Amino acid sequence: MKYAIITGASKGLGESIAKHLLQEQIAVISVSRTENSELKNLAISKGMNYKHISCNLSLEKEIQEVFMEIAHCLFEKNPTEILLFNNAGVIEPIQTVGNLDQTPIIRNIKVNLIAPILITNLFLSQAQLTNTKVTVINVTSGAAVRSIEGWSVYCSSKAGLNMFTQTTAIEQAELKTENIIIGFSPGIMDTGMQETIRSSSEAAFKELEKFKEFKEKHLLLETDAVANGIVDLVLRGTPESGRVYHIKELLES
Repeated sequence: MKYAIITGASKGLGESIAKHLLQEQIAVISVSRTENSELKNLAISKGMNYKHISCNLSLEKEIQEVFMEIAHCLFEKNPTEILLFNNAGVIEPIQTVGNLDQTPIIRNIKVNLIAPILITNLFLSQAQLTNTKVTVINVTSGAAVRSIEGWSVYCSSKAGLNMFTQTTAIEQAELKTENIIIGFSPGIMDTGMQETIRSSSEAAFKELEKFKEFKEKHLLLETDAVANGIVDLVLRGTPESGRVYHIKELLES
């Protein structure tokens, strides 16, 4: 049996990925600060295993405790594959360098970069002792490869996540494991993160009007369509370890 772990599954893309996986008869563990009752009800209606676990991904000690427990429970079941979606992310702080506050800088790096590194490290470590394949999907951003004024911390954390993904893939290939790790850039979606971006100031974020237009002109992608693209790749495609996929190429294929 396959199991999926999704961080940030209570809303946005994470919620859509969880729903799609439950429809595919895959057991889901949702990790976020709050639970989504719709996911729970969907799992009950489908007769699927579903569990929500609360975790603050900006606290390293909590990450280690929560994910050690998850890993212990899952690997004990000897599943054929574990899908790990490192989806949770934060955009703040949106501000120019020189005007940044320390607390949101540290939280951004912890949630966007340190948490996925710690979680991936833990699961690949446990996988060495079993026959279970681990597939890691790190949700990144186009901002990882494009400098955006006001997003210096977000761009940097996502660029770091891309490099971590690519380096880990090389190492796993060298070890001749079956484990796969990919990056996934979901594009500009209609989510709470976009609301946060639109509520920023033009002084802090030069491209503010452009992002407001995305909403006004209905150019934002729906999370369900984006989730379908990445889930289809993982379940029915042949994802290339180390590659960073963009939603455009998945929707076009």
